[in-house]
Amino acid sequence: MLRRQGYDGTLTVTDDLDRALDGADFVLIQIRVGGQEARLSDETVPLACGCIGQETTGAGGLGKALRTVPVVLEIAERTRELAASDAWIIDFTNPVGIVTRALLDAGHRALGLCNVAITTQRKIAQLLGIEPERVLIDQVGLNHLSWVRRVPVDGQDVLPELIAEHGQELTRDSGLSRRLVEELRVLPSYYLHYFYEHDQVLAEQLGGVPRAATVAEIERGLLELYRDPNLTEKPALLEQRGGAFYSEAAIGLVGAIAADTGAVHVVDVRNNGTVGGLADDDVVEVPARVDRSGATPLPQPPVAPELLGLIQHVAAYERLALEAALSGDPVVVHKALLAHPLIGQEAPADELVDRLLEAGAKHLPQFPAREGVA
Repeated sequence: MLRRQGYDGTLTVTDDLDRALDGADFVLIQIRVGGQEARLSDETVPLACGCIGQETTGAGGLGKALRTVPVVLEIAERTRELAASDAWIIDFTNPVGIVTRALLDAGHRALGLCNVAITTQRKIAQLLGIEPERVLIDQVGLNHLSWVRRVPVDGQDVLPELIAEHGQELTRDSGLSRRLVEELRVLPSYYLHYFYEHDQVLAEQLGGVPRAATVAEIERGLLELYRDPNLTEKPALLEQRGGAFYSEAAIGLVGAIAADTGAVHVVDVRNNGTVGGLADDDVVEVPARVDRSGATPLPQPPVAPELLGLIQHVAAYERLALEAALSGDPVVVHKALLAHPLIGQEAPADELVDRLLEAGAKHLPQFPAREGVA
C-alpha cells in the first residue's frame, strides 16, 4: 500500500513498546484492553440489568474506562521516560474524554481526538458539493455527547439552511428525528440517540445482535485480506468496520502541531472557562486553534439549558468514572453509575457494580478480588 502511494519514509512495526516510544515526537494511542471479547461484555452486561449496552457511554463505557485508564497511563509514563522531551500524546482510545482527563491530570502533554467531527464535516461537504476544507464544524459538549451549533462555510453559518434543506439526510444515520433537530436548531452527534431514543434503542438491543460480534467477524475478514502481499488498496470491507476518517483526523492534527499552522481542529481539551457551567478542569470537545504550543479552544457562546443540563450531568459522571478507575473503589463505581443519566437508579447500579467488576476481573488489578472470581 505504501509503495503504491510513493511513500518514501520508513515504517517500523513492533510489539516492543519501548522501541516504539524511543525518541518519538508524537505518540498516538488507540488500544482496546481485553480485545473484542471485552467489547462484547461492555455491550451485553448492561442489558442484563435493563440498561443500554454501549462500549463508550453508560455502564459499558464505564467498564471500558475502568480497564483502560490504568493501561494508558502506564504507556504515558513510558512516553515521558523514552520519547522526545516535548512529545505529544494523541489519544484515540475510548472513552476519549475520560482517558484524556486522566492524561492531563497526570501532567502529560495530551490531546483527545475523535472522528465524529471530521465525519460530520465530510458528510456536510458532500451534501453541499464543496471541498471539506471549506467547512468548519463548530460543536460544543463532551466526547460522544456533542451538538453542532454552527457550520461556517467560508465564514458564513449555513446550519439553518442545511437543516431546512437536508434535514432528512443529516438525521438518516443518527437514529434521531428531523423534527427534534429542527426544534433544537442544532445537529446532535450520533451518540445522542442513546439518550433521546433510550427506550427504542434498548428494545432494539435486547432483540438484536451485538455490534461487537459483527465487528469481530469483520476484523477476522480484514486480517485475512491483509495477509495477501498483493493487496495495495484499502479493502472495501474496512468501510463496514467504523471509525471513518481517523487517519485524516490524526495526520491533520499532528501536522498542525508539527508545522505550527494554527489550523482549527475539533479536539478534547481542558475546559478552562470555554463552556460556561462546567469546571475549568473538565475536558470538553470543541474546535480549537492548533499550533506548536497545543490547542487553544475557540470562544463558545453560552450553551442552551436543554443541552447544558445533559453536559453537566455526564461531566459529573466522567469525574467519578476516572476516580473509580484510579482508586479501585467499588463504592465510587456505584456513585459513577448513579450519576450517569442512562442508569441513575439504585437497583440496577447495585447489580452493575458486581457484574462489571466480575466481567472485567482479569483486567482490573486495582480492584479487590471478587468472591468466586479467579
